[in-house]
Order: sequence, then C-alpha cells, then structure tokens
Amino acid sequence: MTAGPSYSKTVMTASPENPPLPATLPARPADQPVAPTATVALVTLGCARNDVDSEELAGRLEAGGFLLVADPEDAETVVVNTCGFVESAKKDSVDTLLSAADLRTGGVTRAVVAVGCLAERYGQDLAESLPEADAVLGFDDYPDIAARLRSVLAGDPPPPHLPQDRRRLLPISPTQRDASALAVVVPGHPVAAPDLPAGAAPDSGPRAVRRRLDGGPMAPLKLASGCDRRCTFCAIPSFRGSFVSRRPGDVLGEARWLAEQGVKELFLVSENSTSYGKDLGDLRLLETLLPELAAVEGVERVRVSYLQPAETRPGLVTAIASTPGVAAYYDLSFQHASNAVLRRMRRFGDPESFLALVGDIRRQAPEAGIRSNVIVGFPGETEADLATLCDFLVDARLDVVGVFGYSDEDGTEAAGYPGKLDEDEIAERAEHVARLVEELTSQRAADRIGSQVDVLVESLEDGAAEGRAAHQGPEVDGCTTLTGPGDLGDTVRVGDLVPAVVTASVGADLVAERVR
Repeated sequence: MTAGPSYSKTVMTASPENPPLPATLPARPADQPVAPTATVALVTLGCARNDVDSEELAGRLEAGGFLLVADPEDAETVVVNTCGFVESAKKDSVDTLLSAADLRTGGVTRAVVAVGCLAERYGQDLAESLPEADAVLGFDDYPDIAARLRSVLAGDPPPPHLPQDRRRLLPISPTQRDASALAVVVPGHPVAAPDLPAGAAPDSGPRAVRRRLDGGPMAPLKLASGCDRRCTFCAIPSFRGSFVSRRPGDVLGEARWLAEQGVKELFLVSENSTSYGKDLGDLRLLETLLPELAAVEGVERVRVSYLQPAETRPGLVTAIASTPGVAAYYDLSFQHASNAVLRRMRRFGDPESFLALVGDIRRQAPEAGIRSNVIVGFPGETEADLATLCDFLVDARLDVVGVFGYSDEDGTEAAGYPGKLDEDEIAERAEHVARLVEELTSQRAADRIGSQVDVLVESLEDGAAEGRAAHQGPEVDGCTTLTGPGDLGDTVRVGDLVPAVVTASVGADLVAERVR
C-alpha cells in the first residue's frame, strides 16, 4: 500500500465546456478502411495518471472506429480503468465492474472489459474470480485496444493478461532505458500510433495518442511512468514498472495541444516527479522544463505533483517558487516522520530534515501550498513513533494531509514484517491523526483570510463560481468559492483566472471576494 491522492470514479460527462461526444465518427480519408461502428464508454477509477491512460485508450478506440459515448448504459462495451491502490480502491474497482456487468440485462451493453492497475496487477486471477468481466487486459494490450475489444464483441476474447514484474522489462541502469526502442509498452509514452481522427492529439511528431474526455480547464500531463524506489509497503513499481521519463519535446508538444483544447492549468503527474530526467542524463531537467511549459500560449498555470522529500533538490524548490506561471505548490510524500519507521519503509528523513525543507519552501514562497500523505500503524510503529509524527504535523502546519491506516499489500516486503498492529489499533491511531490533521488544516486555511489568491474557475452554477487557488491541487486539496460584487455568471467564465481576497474558510475550503 502506498499513500497518494484521493480516489474517485470518473465517467465521461458533457457540459457547455465539454460538449457531448459526436453522434457520428469524424470523417476519415477515403483510403482508410472504415470499421463497423461500435459504441464504447470508459469509466475511470483512481488518480490523475489513470485519467491520462483513459484518454490514451479513448484516442486509440476512436482511431480504431469506435464511437465514444458518455453514458455506460448507451455503450455496447464498457471499459473500466481500474485502480490497484489500497483495499478500498480495489473493492471499488470490483464493484464498478459488477455494476457495469448488470447493464447487460435488458440493455445495449454486450461486454465489460477490465483494464488499468488492478487488471495489470492480478490479470488471470482477477478473471477467474470475476467471471462477470468479459476480458481482463493489461498494459501490453493498450496499443491494440480497438482490435481487442472487437474480438470480445465477436465472442472471441483474448486470454486473460498474465501478470509479470514490469521492473524486469527495462535495464537496471536508468540511462540505458528507452521504452520505445525496446518495444515495451508504457502507458502515456510514444508507441506506434494508428491513423488518428481529428481531435486525437498531438498532430505531429512522436506522441502518445490522446482524446480528451473531460472538457474542464485543468488537465493532467504525464511527465513519467513507473518508479525505481523500493518502499517496503508499495506494490506499484511491480506493475507500473521502472521509472521512464517522457522526453521534454513530447511533454511540450502535448502541452501545446492541451492548450489548444482550452486547458488553462497543466497538472504534471508521475509516480515520482523528482526523478524526472535521470534516465535522460539530466536530473535537473524539470527545472528547465517548467519555464517552457509555463510559456505555452494559453496556459495560465503549471502544477507539479508527487515529490519525494529526500530527492527534492534546492534548485527544484526555487524553480517552483520563482517561475512565473508555476504554482507554488509542493506535493511532498512524507509518509511518516519517525526516522525508525521511515527506515523500515526504506525511505529517508526525520522531523529535522523535513521541517528544514518546509522552512526553505516558505522562505521562498510564504503563501505556498504544501500537502502530504502519511501512513499510520506501520509494522513496529510505537507510541513514541506516533507522537513524533503528530509533533511534526503540528510544527509543519501543512495545508492538506491524507491519512492512511496501514494494510498489507500482496508481494510487498512489509507484508512479511513482524510487529503487526491489531486492525482496531491501526484504525484508532489513524482516526487520532485524522482529527489532528483536520484541526491543523482548518487553522492553516484560516491563516489565509485577508490574503490575495488567483482562482481558476472550474464551475458556474446559478451565478456562483467555484474553483481552486494556486495552493489547491485538483480534487484533493479543497476549493475556493468566489463571491460578488454582482452576478459572477455575467462576468466570469469557466477557465478564467480571477484575482480575489480570501474572506472566510471552512475546513480546507476558502471563500474569496473577487477583486475587480
């Protein structure tokens, strides 16, 4: 288990900013074969990295002749992009697959297909335990996803995916990795692309295929995939594979395409953004890439996610704090504060080094947003370790903290550790820390009253506007509600970056009055 962003289910939705998907496919050149049209809906579970993967699948399916529809009830095939995170996320994935399977009774749905992390991680075992799914496909199936779905609809599904440790597919040395040259499928990275219809992006150069499913003003943009760390609680590297950076030109090309689609905020995602560039021979590549991304025409804000504290370089702190157009936002995966617990996690740090990092950030950007995640009840965690964590959280005064109670994950080193705590004890400790975090984050939000923020408007309803300030990441860090003067619906649009002064707070959420 690893602690990361909150998880939610996403279905394609239509709105004025995200018009309904077309009733017919885009016109194709006369020399291209036209496959019989079949409808497909994608349901996405999990984090922003999965959102990008779903948009790659959507682009490939559309290019393969499928008609994308927003409502699973209207789809002949429902593709569920699953999450293999913690137990609750796995259960949500299974429940969603079962719900999709129910649509076959009396509806147009003929097939339900599992893809994503749960499918990649468990493959054949998932297929055997969940016969309601017509196919379980792994990452290696993504380039040919349209053909795979046609086989399923024809009653000849491909055999279930056979899991493997994807870390073994690439050389150990990062500088010897080139996923495309080695023909290793890494979702979100360039592989042989099909002929693309209009709207599948970008239009030139090596690229991953992508079709936007959400017309909002924020879009995730992959920096890299995989992870080289060996945290004892985390199974993600085994099914996401070794760390592979996308080339800067590919990232910039996709950023320009996203801007052309109306995206105002780029949310840079990966399993470990602080490692970006190490396999390309330049560990400081992110510092040089950020100004170029912020300079893309139409982009108002760039946000970096998932930084490893022990790898966060002073130069990266400064680049995020000082580059115009880059949000002063630090998503630092502390996981704990006790040095003894961190060592058992195969991580590094202690309260002193973590507080020094937080202090450096706030010296350079006093209004910066800092969020983190912590795991409570790790094997061998003592009352003193727990007190060390709580003391650190009090001193750090972070904006948002996700609190996770430890649970064993299949195939991880920590699953075999002695010193396991009772489930009730873990739950009690997690609740204790969560209550503390709730109080601390409310205080931190209240400290922002009177400060000026720039709010990216994401929704308008009945004249009220809601969005996020620079210190608030998508979905997991709260939101900001804009107030007058006047009817905001007459003067503010979704995608506008609106200056405002904070007037109140509720938990991590803010209320701010627009500054004319």
